[in-house]
Amino acid sequence: MKDLPLNPQLTALDGKFMEATQTSPDYKLFKLNGFIPPRPGLLRVVENGSAIGLEIWQIPLKNYGEFVASIPAPLGFGTLKLADGSLVQGFMCEAYATLDAVDISRYGNWRNYLKESL
Repeated sequence: MKDLPLNPQLTALDGKFMEATQTSPDYKLFKLNGFIPPRPGLLRVVENGSAIGLEIWQIPLKNYGEFVASIPAPLGFGTLKLADGSLVQGFMCEAYATLDAVDISRYGNWRNYLKESL
């Protein structure tokens, strides 16, 4: 996300911020354990989901593979459904990593969680 510690990973690969938006109301957001700096995990769920705020970035296709390869498990990339029904590629989290993580969906997005909790 813009202005957060890991943002240089995007900008170094010519990533360009496009817009802030939200997912469809089918997701949960977690604070994952074991990461420094702290990282969120987004998981699509069948019930009790929320719309989660996120940022859309555009990365040149020639740099996309390098970026995806640099992402540590349990994070990865998948197709996210946005509030307007469109689909984009974005960060997701494997379900096993949420079993001992804190559900922070009530904050609405990662930035709000950071402001209010750390």
